[in-house]
Amino acid sequence: MTVGAGLPIILAGPILRRVTAKSVSLWLAASRPCDVRLELFPEGQANLNQTYETGGTDWPIVKAGDSLYYLLVDIELETSLPTDVLISYRLSVKPTNSAKEAWQDHTVWASDLCYPGRDLPCFKVPDRITSLLHGSCRKPHARTRDGLVGADELLRQALDCTKAEASDAPALPSLIVMSGDQIYADDVAGPMLQAVSLLIEKLGLADEPLDGAEPGLPASGSALRESGNLLYRRDKLLPRVYKDKTVFDVLFGGTEKPVFTTQHARNHLVTLGEMLAMYLLVWSPAPWQDMPELKQPEDLEADDAAMYAEETETLKEFRADLPACRRVMAHLPTAMIFDDHDITDDWNLSLAWEQAAYTHPLSRRVIGNALIAYALNQAWGNRAPSISPDIIPSVEAALDAPGSEAHETAITRLLEYEQWDFQWQTSPPLIVLDTRTRRWRSERDASNPSGLLDWEAVTDLQTHLKGKDAVLLVCAAPIFGVKLIETVQKLFTLVGKPLTVDAEYWMAHPGTASAILNVFTHRGTPQHFVILSGDVHYSFVYDVELRQSAPKLSGVVGDGPKIWQICSSGIKNKWPDKLIDILDRGNRWAFSPRSPLNWFTKRRGMRVIPRKPVGTPHGRRLLNASGIGLVELDETGAPVDIHEVMPDGSLVSFERREAEARED
Repeated sequence: MTVGAGLPIILAGPILRRVTAKSVSLWLAASRPCDVRLELFPEGQANLNQTYETGGTDWPIVKAGDSLYYLLVDIELETSLPTDVLISYRLSVKPTNSAKEAWQDHTVWASDLCYPGRDLPCFKVPDRITSLLHGSCRKPHARTRDGLVGADELLRQALDCTKAEASDAPALPSLIVMSGDQIYADDVAGPMLQAVSLLIEKLGLADEPLDGAEPGLPASGSALRESGNLLYRRDKLLPRVYKDKTVFDVLFGGTEKPVFTTQHARNHLVTLGEMLAMYLLVWSPAPWQDMPELKQPEDLEADDAAMYAEETETLKEFRADLPACRRVMAHLPTAMIFDDHDITDDWNLSLAWEQAAYTHPLSRRVIGNALIAYALNQAWGNRAPSISPDIIPSVEAALDAPGSEAHETAITRLLEYEQWDFQWQTSPPLIVLDTRTRRWRSERDASNPSGLLDWEAVTDLQTHLKGKDAVLLVCAAPIFGVKLIETVQKLFTLVGKPLTVDAEYWMAHPGTASAILNVFTHRGTPQHFVILSGDVHYSFVYDVELRQSAPKLSGVVGDGPKIWQICSSGIKNKWPDKLIDILDRGNRWAFSPRSPLNWFTKRRGMRVIPRKPVGTPHGRRLLNASGIGLVELDETGAPVDIHEVMPDGSLVSFERREAEARED
């Protein structure tokens, strides 16, 4: 395969990242080093039109391969942009140091980037957040439609220039929040893994030695590809060093478990090149252009062959929907934070897991490679001014020599980094938590689940919240979850099996549980908390009212803050329908307002009111469907309407039912 052949100049993007009145950030992946020209056109205000050009000498371009370059177009504007006004933009590129080649805008490399009736992509500066989209868990081969297609339809209606009255269209959301599992590094379809390998060769990504691979198994990325990728057999490559030492395991024969405990690790991504290629393939249709036909290997066992055929059909629909994905993220400021599947399932779930994972060279490398890919593709755009000097030089050194000492140094740097969390100073402010790396390890038993935030992180959060009236708090896992499911997780933890049920919920660690609940009752806490979560592969909404609060700054004891726990999951994933129905019914029966179980599982004096998704079967409180959340806010930062946008563009609304309030 010829490196770079048939590739467009832009492989993925533009993804609109942090936008303010004084700055604009856009992320791009290109097949060649590029100069960039950005033109801004505020509608109806031609006097504010602006043009910026930058050359390769003064612009951060990260080379990842012969035909893969990353650019973050982060511009401090000379003239402030207006808020609440559509701002069209033209992004043009041309190869660096090429006087002969002309500038190419989206009409050349992404002709489907704009909505009907518009010649240019556009955005609004998000000053006061009036509405937003949020979601997580986008698995390409999940047997459901992509929720970003529904978001695309919502934006099409909002920007429809053919409507007689603007009031006919929904408002353009202020931003989109991706709260985790933007990729599934640990759960990859067979044909997708083949596409990843083909793209690695086409991009000319450097080979990577795999230190710590078992004897007789591929010892490098190229050897892994030449062996057929160990399709559906990569669990043999991954280390098995996690030792169970509980009484339960002695009695029932469990002694050795894999570090990577996901059920689907048979196709786990391993090399840095694989991680980078995966992002391109799930965010853009461009890398799929001229992709050779993906053929089923002849040596697959019957069950794997059937799975391969099914995954092939599912991925066809996913590929067809990729233009919608690219279009949405080109029009809405996009905030991103990792969760476990961006790296690996059960990532940092317990101290015992960490001790096993980070002391084995191959598992440490796999996790580090996923973090490097996350830094380039997601974290960089969250807060470019600090991320760029903090970690990008280390990332560049790793990309230059995979498997080298510089690569290991970069992994160490990223594993020790404690500033993945970030804030956007919107109104209300957006505060995004890192609940994966700043964990509160159990002092009693290393196999017990770690708290999702350590004491220092909770203290930092409380400082950030002080003096604010309202806040949008992004937390991958729901702070207030489904009680029955959390009870099941607790029971498995008690018998030494937290990994079996992913027992990583906020109340699993007493210290974190107490600390986060204290945040809500602190005297300087906001009066409105909108908590945006995902992770769990179903959607729900709780209104939470705290019965008691500390004296406010005025010295008067008042009602506690109003809290809305809004969970939207997954964008492209869901539970088996029968299982979620059993859990939903069981939760409503076991923890109804009159149930005595509420007293045995009491967290603190609070009132929890679950909302019903309108149109779902009678009594159901959990929405089991792919989609993306839509939250509309009033001027105080309180939700006015809460919906789930379905892939066909329809809305499922969550209505409040006062009669179902329970003391929690």
